[in-house]
Amino acid sequence: MIKFFLMVNKQGQTRLSRYYEHVEIHKRTVLEAEVIKNCLSRSKDECSFVEYKDFKLVYRQYAALFIVVGIDQTENEMAVYELIHNFVEVLDKYFSRVVSETLNLLQNIFSLSKL
Repeated sequence: MIKFFLMVNKQGQTRLSRYYEHVEIHKRTVLEAEVIKNCLSRSKDECSFVEYKDFKLVYRQYAALFIVVGIDQTENEMAVYELIHNFVEVLDKYFSRVVSETLNLLQNIFSLSKL
């Protein structure tokens, strides 16, 4: 099961976050900081799957954008890895280029869907 979905730039700023389980705001900021630190500090030669506390992180880098998905232990890492790629391909087709302005638009769309 997917626990959260993050889009982060190379400076470590969260551009988009979506949680599929309730997490308090304070815990979210701590979690995001630790997750970002873990993923951004890894080299390109290292695996894109990271064990973190009681779940796994699957991430991919596209230019200056990192997409990180937190999953539970039963989820298939390769399927999530492919899901990330398919998500980016859809964004690329729809918006012609995934940039920060696109992420701001997506954040607004996700916040409207919560209403």
